[in-house]
Amino acid sequence: MRRLILASASPRRRELLAQAGYTFEVQPAHVNEDLYADEDPIAYVVRLARDKAQAMYNALNDPQATVLGADTTVTLDGHILAKPEDAADAARMLRLLSGRTHRVITGVALATAAGTEVAAEVTGVQFLTISDEEIAAYIATGEPMDKAGAYGIQGLAAKWIPRIQGCYFNVVGLPLALVATMLESSD
Repeated sequence: MRRLILASASPRRRELLAQAGYTFEVQPAHVNEDLYADEDPIAYVVRLARDKAQAMYNALNDPQATVLGADTTVTLDGHILAKPEDAADAARMLRLLSGRTHRVITGVALATAAGTEVAAEVTGVQFLTISDEEIAAYIATGEPMDKAGAYGIQGLAAKWIPRIQGCYFNVVGLPLALVATMLESSD
């Protein structure tokens, strides 16, 4: 029987995998997440997902293990909006997103005894125009501080998102249909 390991500390990824009915262990992998010079956003998240999955797979030394690594980022005009460093950085990001459509990209990797498979999911997210007062009130809740792009679609920011194009779960942090397809093909 396969042993599924989630190589992520993200509570959202944990909730999504459980919601989809998977039994798994959580063992976060710690890898360098620095962006390489001129690295494309898709290449960046796929590299981090691969690094996390492979690092944890190698540490486990268990040929029955399947390790799931993932990394999500927000991009606007080709620029990555990572997790905000502080409240001012969160406000800067939210002002950039206001009234615009951006992309959320998640890299996914599955490491097994047969090797490592990688993929990426891209979702377009439209934001309404939001005021500086709304931004300040949102930041005061603390919700944006641990999220790429300084917002969570599943939280208070939902009221500013009239539509998305693509996978909702990708925006939360784990594209479930993609992960399920990868897990089924790895059996």
